[in-house]
Amino acid sequence: MTASEELLKDLEAALSGAEQKFKQELGQVRGNRPSPDLVQDLRVNLYDQELSIRELGSLSVLPPLTLQIGVWDKNAVGAVMKAIEGARLGLSVTNDGNNIRATLSPLGDERREELAKLVKKTAEAARIQVRARRDEAVKRLRDAESANTATEDEVFRTKEKIQKAVDRANGGIETALQAKLNELGG
Repeated sequence: MTASEELLKDLEAALSGAEQKFKQELGQVRGNRPSPDLVQDLRVNLYDQELSIRELGSLSVLPPLTLQIGVWDKNAVGAVMKAIEGARLGLSVTNDGNNIRATLSPLGDERREELAKLVKKTAEAARIQVRARRDEAVKRLRDAESANTATEDEVFRTKEKIQKAVDRANGGIETALQAKLNELGG
């Protein structure tokens, strides 16, 4: 594998990671529809261990605005409810035995605008991360050229491939951003 091929492979892995991280962060921002992503990674202190809600039960959506968490251990119900309430996600929490129902309250205009700003800020942070990865790759490419391990033609072709990878990552970020903004608006 040539230096430029290895550089492209590293860059694509880093860009994919940045895009996935952004999508995961978006999943944790509540919208007008419930999503298991909203609560599944919340940490619960149970039996002197930190566990996520997804490790303690099954999550499902009960349309239109309710999440249901089927907790496997009856002793964990109180701790899971406390974790959801403590996260201040705008969910009202009730339980009936081993099932917890977390219902979303409708978003007010002011809160919707706050969440839209947060989502846009998160998207910009992801774009900055993508640019930093691109700059790092271009620097490595210049270093390879000056060390005579890459030809001028190879550098030119690799720069084009770097830009295409960056454009794909930014496109993915933009698509996810627009989907989340539509969800918040609707």
